[in-house]
Amino acid sequence: MPISRSAAVIAAVLTAAPALANDTMAELKTGGLTFIESPDVSMESEALFISAKEVRVDYVFENSANKDVETLVAFPMPDLPGHVESDIAIADSGKDNFLDFTVTQDGKPISPALQQRAIAASIDVTDDLKAQNIPPLPYAEGTAAALEELPDAVKQDWLSRGLLYDDVYDNDGSGLKHHMTPLWTLRSTYWWKTVFPARAKVTVSHRYTPSVGGTVAISFLEDGQAKGDRFAEYNSRYCMDGGFVKAAQKLAKAEANGGANYTESWISYILKTGANWNGPIKNFKLTLDKGNAKNLISFCGSNVKKTGPTTFEITAADFWPERDLDILILNAPGQVQ
Repeated sequence: MPISRSAAVIAAVLTAAPALANDTMAELKTGGLTFIESPDVSMESEALFISAKEVRVDYVFENSANKDVETLVAFPMPDLPGHVESDIAIADSGKDNFLDFTVTQDGKPISPALQQRAIAASIDVTDDLKAQNIPPLPYAEGTAAALEELPDAVKQDWLSRGLLYDDVYDNDGSGLKHHMTPLWTLRSTYWWKTVFPARAKVTVSHRYTPSVGGTVAISFLEDGQAKGDRFAEYNSRYCMDGGFVKAAQKLAKAEANGGANYTESWISYILKTGANWNGPIKNFKLTLDKGNAKNLISFCGSNVKKTGPTTFEITAADFWPERDLDILILNAPGQVQ
């Protein structure tokens, strides 16, 4: 059962709020675990919960063979590309585990290994960063500080090879200065080996904090009307139905007259993950939580059921994911994620 048709659930309450400056933050796409292909291991069930604060995924796998199956399991973190004007929606924690990823098998915590590679101009430059003690996370404050201390010869070499960009600006009122901006992309993957016992079921669960992008205003209307390229893009990505669009128009009009200021949040999840298993997901359940009863939510889906004031559910048997999941939330004042 593909997630493909429109599902938009609406609740709107208008209250006064100050207007905010228009700004945009991009979300990072995240997904589930990836497995080495095995003809003996099937996915009995997957329960996926997504909100702006947490992603929870609980799997049940079954090994139908008469022997144990040892395999590699991995969780690819989203790529973090360096850019002159970055708008990636993650906190500047400076830590490798920037999504706070955790995993358990049969209730026991797993301490996965972490592989991190830095790529610039399609070339692996990880060893270059290590040689100069440069943190691999492009957006960490520690990375910026370390780059400023690079020898001039190294700076010139990295500039010529596409690792850095020489950005000139005044950041403290003391005049124009040169700032070395990372251009490499960080690729991180957590991985571990596991054993699926013969003729047995295994539960695997993982949790992490999603990257939530968005704007501080409703941005997909053009002069309050449902038209334009941005509206077309949103309509394709989030399957906005007529009721959702009309509610958004009403909110935008109210805001223009000094009313409530609703903001956008975007969450993306890779359903078409690189995971391999023997057959489809036998029992699939997706739960979405919009965070507050006053918020509006739109996403592409079929057979959606409202299960609570803020939650919505999709269930399917023998599920083959045919598209990734993109979620649009319009946040009521005071509910910005």
